[in-house]
Amino acid sequence: MVQTSSTPTLSRRSSGSPWRTLGVRAALAGALLLTAFALLWFDRDGLRDQIDGELTFPEVIYFTMITITTVGYGDIVPVSERARLIDAFLITPIRLFLWLIFLGTAFDMLFKRSWERLRMRRIQKKLCDHIVVAGFGRHGSAATAELVAGGVDPSRLVVIDCKEDACAAARELGAAVLQGDASSDDLLKAVHIERAAAMIISAGRDDTSILIVLTARALAPKVPIAVTIGALDNEDIARHAGADQVINPIMVAGRLLAQAARPGTAAAA
Repeated sequence: MVQTSSTPTLSRRSSGSPWRTLGVRAALAGALLLTAFALLWFDRDGLRDQIDGELTFPEVIYFTMITITTVGYGDIVPVSERARLIDAFLITPIRLFLWLIFLGTAFDMLFKRSWERLRMRRIQKKLCDHIVVAGFGRHGSAATAELVAGGVDPSRLVVIDCKEDACAAARELGAAVLQGDASSDDLLKAVHIERAAAMIISAGRDDTSILIVLTARALAPKVPIAVTIGALDNEDIARHAGADQVINPIMVAGRLLAQAARPGTAAAA
């Protein structure tokens, strides 16, 4: 399938909070500016103001900012050898570090995000042998956590959910995420359901789960589909819709409780 700009795109957990990274860089930039100001203030006798010959506190602040961000205007200049050495070997490296911080921040805020979207589209285009989880509520998240605990690489998991908080939780687990309605043909085509190893459906409502089963089965006739159904009357409907396994959480819990109550037996952990 050819990816277009309208095709829903996967997302994954980022390596760190962008605001935290920005805060750390801002603090580092501030520390470098303070260091540069301290160096110039304590060596202000080696500087000369070409206008009135006097160097005040605000003028040192001004000279610090101008020296760090540009090459200066020539109104204040270092005249002693020590001042020139400080400018060459201390102030210049600080200037370079600050520019690296600014450029790195611009890269992260603009170019890196664009690159990440492009990378996710390439991953999405090549999806194969993955596990699609439609619905990341109580049962879907538990099933996903169980898969990861059983050795499944989180990068093989693709979660579809309408809610942002559920999508955020799936990203934290390490899964790829697509926010939207899993009963939509476009979303299931976007995750290449036809190339998936399996699909787990737990939409929270039986009618929604059955609709997702119908849509997925039409697009992927051979993919194993497991679905959770709450009402007994809907189990046969789910099977006729194309589900290979229909799980009723209430019935499963009831069996485990009954098994635990029998003498000499214990429920599975």
